[in-house]
Parts: sequence; C-alpha cells; structure tokens
Amino acid sequence: MPRPSCHMPFHAPCRRAAFIRRIKRFTVRAEALDGPDAGTVLEAHTNNTGSMLGLLRPGAAALLSPAANPARKLKYTLEGLESAGAMVGVNTLTPNRMLHAAWKAGAMQEMDGYAHFKKEAKVGHSRLDAHLSGDRGDLWVECKNVTLVEDDVARFPDAVTERGQKHLRELMALAGQGARVALFFLVQRPDGQCFGPADFIDPVYAELFYQALERGVEAWPYVADVNESGITLGQRLSVVRP
Repeated sequence: MPRPSCHMPFHAPCRRAAFIRRIKRFTVRAEALDGPDAGTVLEAHTNNTGSMLGLLRPGAAALLSPAANPARKLKYTLEGLESAGAMVGVNTLTPNRMLHAAWKAGAMQEMDGYAHFKKEAKVGHSRLDAHLSGDRGDLWVECKNVTLVEDDVARFPDAVTERGQKHLRELMALAGQGARVALFFLVQRPDGQCFGPADFIDPVYAELFYQALERGVEAWPYVADVNESGITLGQRLSVVRP
C-alpha cells in the first residue's frame, strides 16, 4: 500500500516578496509584492544562520509567513527563497517539524514500530532532535536542513559546521553503544537527485559523515516541495558514496 502523504501547511497564507539583503544575522529585508502595502520594505526574521549559499540574491522571490505571535517585533519569518525557478525552504525549524508530522502520519517507513516521539531529547551531555521508542526499541534522530544543490546532488552543509561535526561524533558514539541512530536531511528544494556531504565546503564533516555510515548511523535524505500553501514531504534520495 502507498504511504500516507505528509503536508505541513503554514499557519497563515504567506506573502510574496522580493529579497533585498540580509542586514543582520537573524534579519533580512524584502519588498512586499502583494497586499495593500505592496512596494513597502519589510523586515523578516530568519532562523537560518548558515550561509544560504547561492540564495541571497537581490530580487529573488521570497516567501514570508506572518508571525504566529502578533506582538513579535519582526512580523514575518523568511520561509523560502527562489533559485533556478523553484522555491527553496530556508526555515531550519522545518526538518524537526516535518519529522514529527511524518511520524504522526505514518509517512516514513523508517519510523514504523515506534509508538512514542519525544522532541529535543537529552542523551548524555547533549540534546538530539528526537527520541523515538516502541516495539523496536529506541531510535535517536538528528535533523538537518538542506538548501544547497550542486550538479543535481543535494549537499550539506553550506558552511563549515563544528556543531554538525559534533553531532556526527555523538551519533557514532551512540551507535557504538548499540543504539539505533539516524540523520534526517530535509532537502527543501526539488532539484536534488541524490544526496552527499559537501566535502568542498567542510571536508571534516564529509569524512565524519562517511565514518558514521560505516559505524551504523543511518542517513535519511528526503526531498520536500515548498510553495505558498506549505511544505510537502517527497521521496527519499540515494546517498552518494565516495
């Protein structure tokens, strides 16, 4: 039987805008393209502190979701930026939310047999994005957002990430103790045909990634479609081997 689909709608309709520039680590400016204030410059929060390599182009179409809290200083959140004719999801909270939504919907066979899902679960001196438990025992999952595609290969990371390296070492340590552990890579753009670590950006991460696979850490790269209505989980991608 086919798997149930998994679609996460935005809590309110997104606004279309034209990206202007990033002015601070967590703030971007964009020109509103719709609504009665079209042409107005808006400031939006971005939780993506990575480089967003190739996406921060002046004039690029942008999706801004209204803040759930009307009292928030920045009234919008940057959800996506257009590249090569497709919308690329840049909200780094989306992979965590998608993993939980996919578990609830039964959309990913990798999580079959796990009755309980705990977010931000503590293990040792660290926290991982999810801990699942059930008939199959325990499963620890760390989530990553992927926005970079080079030559049809979805790549992570888009900047050197010591934090990501640390996560790989933690996952390998857990796998060495006999735990089931996985990395969920959400490729928030449609043009990635397979997945591999960005060795040309962070060779240490790439080396650790392949070491992790050899030691039993699973990699789950999935494509997602991003549009004004929300984000839909697509197919799982194969992993490029060295």
